[in-house]
Amino acid sequence: MLPLADYNPRRIIPWFTYLLIGLNFVMFFFEMTQGEAFVITWSFVPQRFLADPLGQLPTLFTSMFMHAGWLHILGNMLYLWVFGDNIEDRFGHVFFIFFYIICGLTATFTHMLFNAGSVIPTLGASGAVAGVLGAYLVLYPVARVIVLMGFIIIPLPAIIVLGFWFVIQVFYGVGSLGSTAEAEIAYMAHIGGFVTGFVIAIIFRIGKKGKQAVY
Repeated sequence: MLPLADYNPRRIIPWFTYLLIGLNFVMFFFEMTQGEAFVITWSFVPQRFLADPLGQLPTLFTSMFMHAGWLHILGNMLYLWVFGDNIEDRFGHVFFIFFYIICGLTATFTHMLFNAGSVIPTLGASGAVAGVLGAYLVLYPVARVIVLMGFIIIPLPAIIVLGFWFVIQVFYGVGSLGSTAEAEIAYMAHIGGFVTGFVIAIIFRIGKKGKQAVY
């Protein structure tokens, strides 16, 4: 299922969603001009980070805006474009940025938890975007999402689209745990980011209901 759009009106212009998409593309074009050495230096490497956390601290953030190729960045930015605007609308501009970064960091640490000895550079916005998907599932479970399935374009509830996406991540993520070869895709990072976004959205929703009850 490839999401193309959603039927979910918003009240604001999602400036920070657009900004994040723009920053990711700017960083990607910069990567292409700097070469492999730049990518390795500014990607997140679990073993390298554990050996020198302070020195590698910047890579927690730079790796979030780097991608391994066109399919990688286009896929991530498509998901952010479709689902990010409504989460920014619901959370507000400033909180949305903090939310996005927190989900990205949690995703990175989740990946490191299961791959502490890895020397393979990790990069991509997938973990942070996964957090956006988790929040969307909580806040807009029945919103209609237009998806491409093979050669067919159909609307489906978000709970089916995002639920299916999460099940796939868990299936491959758990499968990769028993493998001696490290997976090329950081499924555990996706799971960590998604769960973080899911939990934050639940807390946000409960908080909003509590305020409404008080007033």
